[in-house]
Amino acid sequence: MMAVERGAARNTLAAYARDLNECRDFLALRGVPLAEATREDLAGWLTHQADQGMAARTQSRRLSCLRQYFGFVTAEGGRSDDPTTRLDAPRIGRSLPRVLTEAEVVRLIEAADKLKPPRDVMVRALLELAYSTGLRVSELAGLPLSAVARDPRALVVRGKGGKERMVPLSEPAREAIAQWKLIRRESKNPWLFPSRRAPGGPLTRSNVFSILGQVADLAGIERSRVSPHVLRHSFASHLLAHGADLRSVQQMLGHADIATTEIYTHVLDEKRVALVTQHHPLSLVKTTR
Repeated sequence: MMAVERGAARNTLAAYARDLNECRDFLALRGVPLAEATREDLAGWLTHQADQGMAARTQSRRLSCLRQYFGFVTAEGGRSDDPTTRLDAPRIGRSLPRVLTEAEVVRLIEAADKLKPPRDVMVRALLELAYSTGLRVSELAGLPLSAVARDPRALVVRGKGGKERMVPLSEPAREAIAQWKLIRRESKNPWLFPSRRAPGGPLTRSNVFSILGQVADLAGIERSRVSPHVLRHSFASHLLAHGADLRSVQQMLGHADIATTEIYTHVLDEKRVALVTQHHPLSLVKTTR
């Protein structure tokens, strides 16, 4: 159901399978089959997770998994009640996204030129594309060559749930992709970024993380501060800082709910604080004392 009806990604399916298996094993020790669990049984498992130091966000995801499962079971007639309806989700603090400065992004992209050819051209195209579009790592690694068969001014991306969206391409990204296409034109691999270890396949998520770590070292930036999601956060934050409207950023990121995109408005808040600090008359008086 999750794969066919919801269009869930492979990683989501794997995570849900792990969560359900762990809950099943926990309940089995108490002689309770998962499909027959009561609200108290499931609350006990969630409490156990909290006692083990499980992060609130992970607990919330696991509760979401249980709700999907029991929603399916009741819809299929497996039981008449849903034991998750009265389970409370843990409170999750709203953490701000980690971003690179614009200067650090430039250093990161330029560091690709220090790699040996033709890897330097491929990695530069990968970085320019990531920062130009804010694609998720799975979307970036799995781009088919057909998506850039010509000289596109925008990409049509298939995101979560199989939903398509259009994302504009910057001029530097188009140029980097064009150079990479010239180098790989003899390859019959159908993916824009082919895997060197899996013939016929695309780069994997771990490949992209490894590439970013290598380039971060060359750029003199801590590896822990660089990831595909940090580039995605930086893309959104820098757009807003330069005057993009929130709705456009939401559409380019592929967020179903604009509330998800609103977390990036911390950039606008910081700009407002700086504006007041630099230009408000009382702030200027304080500074000159």
